[in-house]
Amino acid sequence: MSAHGLPCWYELSARDPAVAKPFYTALLGWTWTSADMGTMIYHLSASEHGQVAGMMAADPGQPNAWAIYFAVDDCDAAAAQAIGLGAAQIVPPSDIPGTGRFAILIDPQGAAFALLQPLPGGTGGAFDMTKPGHGNWNELVTTDALTALAFYGALFGWTISSSVPMGPDMTYHLIARGGVDIGGAFNAATPPFWKPYFGVPSVAAAAAQIAGLGGQVMHGPDEVPGGAFTLQIADAEGIVLALTGPA
Repeated sequence: MSAHGLPCWYELSARDPAVAKPFYTALLGWTWTSADMGTMIYHLSASEHGQVAGMMAADPGQPNAWAIYFAVDDCDAAAAQAIGLGAAQIVPPSDIPGTGRFAILIDPQGAAFALLQPLPGGTGGAFDMTKPGHGNWNELVTTDALTALAFYGALFGWTISSSVPMGPDMTYHLIARGGVDIGGAFNAATPPFWKPYFGVPSVAAAAAQIAGLGGQVMHGPDEVPGGAFTLQIADAEGIVLALTGPA
């Protein structure tokens, strides 16, 4: 089955990779290698199960944030379709030697996301809900979740598997791809963004580490349906992400 619409890579635009690396190494067990790309140094993280994410120093004026890449069968066609559906293009379809073809866009509500057309056999395992240290969930925080998910549904073939009331002012929409839940979306009064959740062996143990690593626990641990727990955090540079796993 095609990987079209599946999360396939995570990328951090950091202020200072030398600050970010030890945080993620201690928290998620990542090891790092670096590649000179000519215009920048690109840092690759890996868990014991394989590569997970990339990191680079952000250019001046570039947001410091996590980005999620979604696999597509044809990057040029998907980018053109996204623009036709109301997205804005930040980086046009471009080749990454040895990896594939990518593009960076902003959805109609304002959340940045990326496309990746991997080389044959190169879909990778960055997103794997069974493995700690890997992407386990993908969350869209936006101003109009239903309209946003209609956009992504047309682009990636996603569906809403269920919509769960989380209080008087919030409904959490579960995103499914091929009948399997891969993430969620909800409305919030913040600039829209995609947030990765990385798996950990113990959310409580991770929570106890965060402050000592220079990060901050923003909310949680919270139990979610199915018995897992989540933890909303900021890393050592104040960049927002989340963790999930057993208690």
